[in-house]
Amino acid sequence: MWDIIEKLMKDKNLTQYKLSKRMNVHQSVISGLKLGKIKKPSFELACKLADALEVSLDDLRSDKNGVD
Repeated sequence: MWDIIEKLMKDKNLTQYKLSKRMNVHQSVISGLKLGKIKKPSFELACKLADALEVSLDDLRSDKNGVD
């Protein structure tokens, strides 16, 4: 999932800090996603990610995008 998030962040010129602020979560949550400590985010976290990145939840699905 991080590959998708990272690409979307790059496209929108977002840092991890800016993303965490948009999501209203601590930066450690973003780090946890990046480092694989959060492998399956909760529905609430996934919704916050999708909203912050201005995409649908489907856009974050790695099996849909052929990315693991």
